[in-house]
Amino acid sequence: MALVCVEDYEKEAFRNIPKNALEFYRSGAGSEFSLTLNIDAFKRWRILPRFLRDVGEVNTDCNVLGYKLSTPIGVAPTGMQRTVHDDGEIGNARAVGKVGGIFILSTVSTTSLEEVAEAAPNTTKWFQLYIYKDQSLTESLVRRAENVGYKAIVLTADVPCFGARRADARNKFKLPPHLGLLNFQEDGSSNVKNMQGFSGINEYVTAQFDPTITWTDVDWLVKFTKLPVVVKGVLTREDALLARDHGCRGIIVSNHGARQLDSVPATIEVLPTIVDAVGNDMTIMLDGGVRQGTDVFKALALGAKAVFMGRPLIWGLAVNGQKGAEHVLELVQRDLELTMKLSGCVNMSDITKDYVAHESQFSKL
Repeated sequence: MALVCVEDYEKEAFRNIPKNALEFYRSGAGSEFSLTLNIDAFKRWRILPRFLRDVGEVNTDCNVLGYKLSTPIGVAPTGMQRTVHDDGEIGNARAVGKVGGIFILSTVSTTSLEEVAEAAPNTTKWFQLYIYKDQSLTESLVRRAENVGYKAIVLTADVPCFGARRADARNKFKLPPHLGLLNFQEDGSSNVKNMQGFSGINEYVTAQFDPTITWTDVDWLVKFTKLPVVVKGVLTREDALLARDHGCRGIIVSNHGARQLDSVPATIEVLPTIVDAVGNDMTIMLDGGVRQGTDVFKALALGAKAVFMGRPLIWGLAVNGQKGAEHVLELVQRDLELTMKLSGCVNMSDITKDYVAHESQFSKL
C-alpha cells in the first residue's frame, strides 16, 4: 500500500509495534476525550483562500527564537524512541534536519544528548527538561546540553505527577532489557537507574520527578542556563503571562499529547488566547493533533511561529526508521506548501488570521 499521509503511516505502524510499546505511544489520559479533541478541533477551523495571486513559488523559511529555519514544522520531544526502531532519536533528528526544522530531544531518551548532537550536527536541536528531585541531575543535564550545542531548554511544566493513563496501568510499560535511559546512565552525578527496577513507568515518574516545582524554579532555570528557556504545557492566559514575567523566551502551547489531564482543551482551541496575551512579547508555538499541512497552516494563521509533531514521527520510525520519519515530514511539508498555494500565500508572513475562521461563524443550516 502506498503511504501518502500520516494516517497511512499510523495504520502501518500499528502492525509493526509490539502491543506494550504501541499502547504507550497511542494512548492518552483518562477516557481519551482530549486525545480525540486535539485532532478534531483543527477541523472546526475553516481556511479562507484568496485567489488570482502569484503563487508560482512559495517559501516556508522562518525565524524562531532568532534561528533561521527552512520550515516551521518540528519534532516534539517524545521519549524512548528506540523502542519502535533502532534509528530512534538520531533518526528523527536527522530527518527533521533534512527539511530544516527543529528537533526537541526528550530527557527520557534512549540515545544520549551527546550522541544525538554528534550524529545530527546540522540540525537545530533543543533539549526538553524535567526538574528532578535530584537538583544536581537537573543542573548537569542543562550544562551538558549547553556544551554540545543545543539552542534552547524546553521546560515541561505539566508533569508534577503522572497522568491517569489506563493503557499504561494495564500494560506496566517498561523499556526492553537492551535499552536504557542514556541521558541518566551517562551522567556521573545521577543515581537515576533504568526503569527495569520499577513495575512500570508510573512508578518511575513518581520516584524521580519533583511535584513541588513552582515559578520560583523557573526563575532559577532562567538564571542558571545560558540558553533561552521555552516553557511547554501552557494552556491558559494566566500561565502565559506568568511565563513571560518569569523570563521565558517562548511557549509551546501543549497538553502533553493529551497524556496528562483528560478534559483539557485542544491546543488549537486555546492558541488564540495565548497569542493575544503574550504574542507580542514571546515566541508562541504549538503541538498536539497536527497531522497534515492544513493543520500547520491553521496554527500559523492563529499566531504560532512553529508547530511540532510527536506521534506521527513515531509512526514514521516504526514503519521505516529514519527514512519513514523523513517521508512523514516531507508529506506534511508538501501539504503545507500546497495549502499555501491554494490559499494565496507565498511566505510565512502572508499567513495571518484573515485566512481562517471558526466554524461558529457559519450557519448550521
